[in-house]
Amino acid sequence: MLIGMKEAVNFVTVYRSMDDSAEEDCEAIVELLTDNGIKAVLLDDSSAGVPEGAYEVQTAAADAPRAEQLIAENPPEDELTDVDDSSSLDLETIYHADGTLAEVESMGIKNVLESNGIAAVLVGNSVLPTMSFEVKVARENVERARQLIEEAQNAGPEAAEEAELESEGGAASGA
Repeated sequence: MLIGMKEAVNFVTVYRSMDDSAEEDCEAIVELLTDNGIKAVLLDDSSAGVPEGAYEVQTAAADAPRAEQLIAENPPEDELTDVDDSSSLDLETIYHADGTLAEVESMGIKNVLESNGIAAVLVGNSVLPTMSFEVKVARENVERARQLIEEAQNAGPEAAEEAELESEGGAASGA
């Protein structure tokens, strides 16, 4: 909805979003406000003053307090509301290394875990490679992760090289 310059002076932003769902969220807010008798406009980043990648809902300044109250009482659905916040997802350190090879060893462990379907986080400072590095996984994956690390260490580097050659050979022959 386009608004005239004279009207725009009295409009204020009551909601702004840059989320992936920003446009849909703003459309829902405009509908909410309109259904409650508040004239609202949806603006995107092609409008003056709207940051790049953002969407805004504006209302007359006099309607802003009521609009903000309605928005607070009826917030857009947040994807994070359905996140599992159980302690089983807390990260636990399953590997720790110090020294000049710590980063390389930790990256190897992380790669083994991720190639077996376990998300892993590498914690360390590449700028200071002699510092310690850790690999962390969700608490619910700790047992399996430790088992995979033990298997990889028992198999040794020759097994890793052999597996890599097999995967490369399979990729080349499948082409």
